Amino acid sequence: MIEIERKFLVTSEDYKNEPFTQNRITQGYLSSNPERTVRVRIKGNKGFLTIKGASNESGISRFEWEKEIPVDEAQKLLLLCEKGVIDKTRFEVKFGNHIFEIDEFYGENEGLIVAEIELNSETETFEKPIWLGIEVTNDKRYYNSFLSQNPFTNWE
Repeated sequence: MIEIERKFLVTSEDYKNEPFTQNRITQGYLSSNPERTVRVRIKGNKGFLTIKGASNESGISRFEWEKEIPVDEAQKLLLLCEKGVIDKTRFEVKFGNHIFEIDEFYGENEGLIVAEIELNSETETFEKPIWLGIEVTNDKRYYNSFLSQNPFTNWE
């Protein structure tokens, strides 16, 4: 139940030639408290409820619990969420021995493209595709819970 994840900005749209899946995602937060976020997500035709704990000092690891819920229940829970629902498309790209999840944001986060990779340990090595830019793992501004309250288009 520990998520080990690194996050990067994306420098080009070359990844769009490589995905094996892509899904539209709508998500909101019942709680965006950094100590314990509670997220409701609709991904494609499935609903999910996710609870995440605070990140460790490196920003790479944190507790994560997720359960699939009926999509109609997820739609109702989205109505209870804090302001700032996230709208994005997730592209999944296999590169080397890993899968990168690339999120292209819309609405108030238009223009932001972030790639995430889940790892088995904080020190695990991985191949980096040419479209992978600077690492933003420990920059809380790129957490979806932060983006829902402080959209990318409002940054200076």
